[in-house]
Amino acid sequence: MCIVTRTVKDEAELIRFVRSPEGVAVPDLARNLPGRGVWVSLDRKLLDQAIARKLFARGFGAETAIPPGLPDIVSAVLRQQALSLLSLAKKAGEAVSGFTKVEDMLGRGRARLLFHGTDARPDGCRKLDKLAQPGAVEKIVLFEIRELDLAFGRPNVVHAAVAKGGLAEKLSAAVRRIETFAGRMTGPAEDLKRKDD
Repeated sequence: MCIVTRTVKDEAELIRFVRSPEGVAVPDLARNLPGRGVWVSLDRKLLDQAIARKLFARGFGAETAIPPGLPDIVSAVLRQQALSLLSLAKKAGEAVSGFTKVEDMLGRGRARLLFHGTDARPDGCRKLDKLAQPGAVEKIVLFEIRELDLAFGRPNVVHAAVAKGGLAEKLSAAVRRIETFAGRMTGPAEDLKRKDD
């Protein structure tokens, strides 16, 4: 149950927090830290409300310190989760980067996700978008080139693609969580309920 709205939701639509031994609210996005948890809807505005209304102390039944910039911390952890999945897909041979390799994966109909760096040139994006099968390939413009570089462990990753499969679905769900938290939901809310374990 969300401590702000008091509504019961699927875990994928919530963020779990635990209280550290030092009495600090800690986001537990993997939902595996020990201790009693309190839940807040996956919405930055509702997290702001939980902080302003001191709902963490009420939820934990004890005085609870809030780290400065907690919403930014949650946002950063959500992004890191998604980038880690992208890195894992690359290591598993299910993700490619570079215009030619992405173009090839799209052309063969193997791609499920198409990434463009937020700072990519529009002409390159348009060329690859034309190859993306409508309804079959999800286009994601969420990460800067430098973030994609880190995920792939190489410089200048402007475009990337992830092949169809379980990792692509987990990555899609992770991206949806980032967008939902930021208030930029682009797909149906039901997408959040895809299993990410």
